Amino acid sequence: MPTVEFAPALTRHVPCPPQSVAATTLRAALDSALLAAPALRSYVLDEQGAVRKHVAVFVNARMIASRSQLDIPLAAQDKVMVIQALTGG
Repeated sequence: MPTVEFAPALTRHVPCPPQSVAATTLRAALDSALLAAPALRSYVLDEQGAVRKHVAVFVNARMIASRSQLDIPLAAQDKVMVIQALTGG
């Protein structure tokens, strides 16, 4: 099963340990993992279900290309990492 982990900057305020989830797509993996920490959902995803601008999602250490197209297939050994993105000017 894929593993989903939220960075310490996110779990400091809302505990959510790393999880193995029964999911075949990134969207399903995020949905499943966020069930354990519903307060993180609105921080990670917007009202349309896209990844928010201040969040970055990586699959096997590669940042996803699209914030809205989350139907990326996952394999059992895949690792998903959700981190707080740095922004500024």
